Amino acid sequence: MKPKISVIIPMYNVEKYLKRCLDSVQNQTFQDWQAICVDDGSPDKSGEIAEEYASRDKRFVVLHKKNGGLSDARNAGMKKVKSEYVMFLDSDDFIHPQTMEFAYALAQKNNTDIVSWYKDKMYRPWLLIRHKLGLDTERVLPRGIKKHFDLDKVKYFVAENIFDHSTELSRAKTKWAIKHCYVWRHLIKTDFIRDIEFIKGILFEDFPWWSTVMLRHPSVTITNLPFYYYYPNLNSIDMGSKKAKKIISWLTGLKASFVLYKDTATDIDMQKWQENYMWPVIVRHIAQKLKNIDNESDKKQIQKMLQDLDNLGVFAKPIGKNISKYVNLIYNFIGK
Repeated sequence: MKPKISVIIPMYNVEKYLKRCLDSVQNQTFQDWQAICVDDGSPDKSGEIAEEYASRDKRFVVLHKKNGGLSDARNAGMKKVKSEYVMFLDSDDFIHPQTMEFAYALAQKNNTDIVSWYKDKMYRPWLLIRHKLGLDTERVLPRGIKKHFDLDKVKYFVAENIFDHSTELSRAKTKWAIKHCYVWRHLIKTDFIRDIEFIKGILFEDFPWWSTVMLRHPSVTITNLPFYYYYPNLNSIDMGSKKAKKIISWLTGLKASFVLYKDTATDIDMQKWQENYMWPVIVRHIAQKLKNIDNESDKKQIQKMLQDLDNLGVFAKPIGKNISKYVNLIYNFIGK
């Protein structure tokens, strides 16, 4: 029989954290799942560890492939999914034991395309402090992982218009907000996203992927349950990447999303996406970071990408307070 939920777990150089991640899946109170562990050509023992779990529990399936990056690994995992629902889990992170139980129950109860939860807000900052103090972080578990939640007492909201609740703004005033584009915070109907691929070769691939998902107007059950534990792996893709590569990745995702919205979105959807995603990304992740680019080759590549976006009309209509000054920063950088 097909499992009700598939969880895709890309793996690369995570042997120190992988058992904790896989244990969190195996310890779920919901049992009808399949874990698709994608060994993305990892040079360490990640693939071997996953195979050990698969040898003991047939619900773990290991896919070995040539290294292609996080997006490519997720795309490869999606091709193996046969379940009704799918979720994503990064291999250096882990989840609360009741994550699948509650997500599936809420999906069935409300018949929504997506169920969205959030991360434990205290776990990552706490570990970063311990790291600065020279204390152990790898064996420290969050206090909330042992907390038992009552499904009948869980608060949630059913959103019919996802654009009214999704934002890249950390301090958004929106009630029941789905903050940021994190792919790991959702249980999603597989057929709803099966053909939406992650852009290969970039960081922050969540941004263009989630922008595409939003444009399909899914119904969403939103809960603030802190079910995801984001571990601050200092060797991870995000924390270990060069500054120029980060900007280039944001620019690549921005261009793909802008073209898609320009061609297919309604005026209202386009405005909401620009206000809540496009401009926050431009300000926070691009314009404010340009001053850090000192390599001439990187500078020329970023200048060309910014010029291409300007030609598409990305910067034509600033939305939000003081946005114009960030557009000026961009124009100064490209010499316009």
